[in-house]
Amino acid sequence: MSAPLLQVEKLAVTFRQEGVETTPVRSVSFAIHAGGRVAVVGESGCGKSLTAMSLTRLPPTDRAQLSGKVLFDGTDTLTLNRDGLARVRGHGIAYVFQDPSASLNPVMRVRDQIAECLPGVRRAERLAATVRLLTQTGLPDPARAANAYPCELSGGQQQRVMLAMALAARPKLLVADEPTTALDVTTQRHVLDLIDSLADACQMAVLLITHNLGIVAGRMSRISVMYAGQIVESGAVASVLTQPRHPYTRGLLAAVPLLDAPRNAPLRDIPGTVPSPDAWPAGCAFAPRCPAAQPRCHNLPPPETESDGRQCRCWLEGTACC
Repeated sequence: MSAPLLQVEKLAVTFRQEGVETTPVRSVSFAIHAGGRVAVVGESGCGKSLTAMSLTRLPPTDRAQLSGKVLFDGTDTLTLNRDGLARVRGHGIAYVFQDPSASLNPVMRVRDQIAECLPGVRRAERLAATVRLLTQTGLPDPARAANAYPCELSGGQQQRVMLAMALAARPKLLVADEPTTALDVTTQRHVLDLIDSLADACQMAVLLITHNLGIVAGRMSRISVMYAGQIVESGAVASVLTQPRHPYTRGLLAAVPLLDAPRNAPLRDIPGTVPSPDAWPAGCAFAPRCPAAQPRCHNLPPPETESDGRQCRCWLEGTACC
């Protein structure tokens, strides 16, 4: 098998403020091959977005101490200077974030914002290139959208503009960080279907950051479940979702609402909250919330083991994989 397009090895992100260090991302490893589809899932506060931003040292990770290795297309991005990072962002990795209204400049027309992503295109050709990109994203009236300000577009239309900006440099990897959070259910599906079709058409790999397991099945090939700054379980999507090994993964799956559930059935959740990075537990970070935790779970960090293409961090039932 060829080398991965993106290889993340033991990535750690550490912030230092007023003499106190916190490490919200701890020894994270995963890989994405060319054209691959990988999802990183978990609750808010687990370090998913920081992991994604650290790939090219986007703020706030530009102020952090990064360790480990991030190889993109054979280049270690953690060792690049600003010019090198700009090239990777411009032509290798593109981002789409969860709130397009916060990412778009409210006082610039859409055409001008997309034009900034087309530095190699002559000024006279930029409007036509912008309309072509917007057409690719399925906007019904791309010429009108190109001349509009962001506030004149709906949330779904704004997200399509963000996708057009991402596609402008023909990236090899699209990082979609909670791209449907602020959208209604129907628009969410349209945006996800659009990402799928654009990835196929442009031969892009996709890294999807989400807390919603319901949108992972059928779209992604591999999944990494993240909790308290660590990957606690990973593997092929079908395998992880049908036979979860980690109690946290099982808790996330149990919390997904079922369409055939009785109308008055209570929604399930995982008791407790994700701990703060400055208060990681001594043992397994999930132990305080785990219904099956044993004494050693509270004292000793579980090792990560691999079997059948699956990775897992858990002491449950006396084995690393439960």
